[in-house]
Amino acid sequence: MSFKDYYKLLGLKTNKVSIDEIKIAYREQAKKYHPDMNIGDSYSEEKFKEINEAYKVLSDSKARKKYDKSWYIYTERKKKIEDRESEEKKTFKEKLLSILFGINPIKKKEEKVKKAPIKGENIETEIEVSIVEAFNGTKKKLKLLAVDGKTRTFSLDIPAGIQNNDKIRFVGQGKPGKNGGKNGDLLVKIFIKDTKEFKLNGADIYKELSITPWEAALGTKTTIQSIDGNISLIIPRGTQSGEKFVIKDKGYKLGRGMRGNFYVIIRIVVPKTLTKQEEELYIKLRNLQTKVSKEVVNK
Repeated sequence: MSFKDYYKLLGLKTNKVSIDEIKIAYREQAKKYHPDMNIGDSYSEEKFKEINEAYKVLSDSKARKKYDKSWYIYTERKKKIEDRESEEKKTFKEKLLSILFGINPIKKKEEKVKKAPIKGENIETEIEVSIVEAFNGTKKKLKLLAVDGKTRTFSLDIPAGIQNNDKIRFVGQGKPGKNGGKNGDLLVKIFIKDTKEFKLNGADIYKELSITPWEAALGTKTTIQSIDGNISLIIPRGTQSGEKFVIKDKGYKLGRGMRGNFYVIIRIVVPKTLTKQEEELYIKLRNLQTKVSKEVVNK
């Protein structure tokens, strides 16, 4: 069984890294090779499995300590030996070619580079999805004008919890390659837009809640609609317009079961029209408030 360099799989050059650096590297690589982001690419599927395997070992302190011993033997020592042997072979080969045939190795390399396969350019575009669609996952159709002038339709399976500015990759759907090189890829950038009800800020979701002046003054209990269900909220006495209430872990998805917070912003709304009885009550309240204020001043 061949040795796997778990640090290299996570994009790390050394094992001298903290657990936080490992977590960050894992998230970046998992996002890059996630099957949902690389449709039709078997290589990415296999790579994604290896990345998860690497994180499972390196995130466990005991397993990582044991692995690091093997990593040093198979990676550090092996690299030094291979570098030395490679340099010796390279020097010997260049000298031999020069002596026997008068061949300039550097010139040969330049000619080889000129004929090397060149991968085609990637094509990038973007598509809008609402915060609700992004949270729950959705399917979208994308029509693009291809290089040959024909319109092509792509089906996007947007996974639940996709992050703003994430890209979904369609392998080989970009511009053609040269000299037998592979085609480029199509990259679809996801833009998450707010709705009238929900606003996204990072991983936190914001929602405005309108209440009446008497509810703000006396306090009340209400039920509000969050992005994935109803939430009971107690508004205490004396709540002011603009105050925020936070419900932890009910915001947008962060991955691995984690979520941001859900914020409720209070807006006190005054009725535009009043009945005669309501107007009389407001007048009484105003007079009472004026009387209380005068008594406080006189004291």
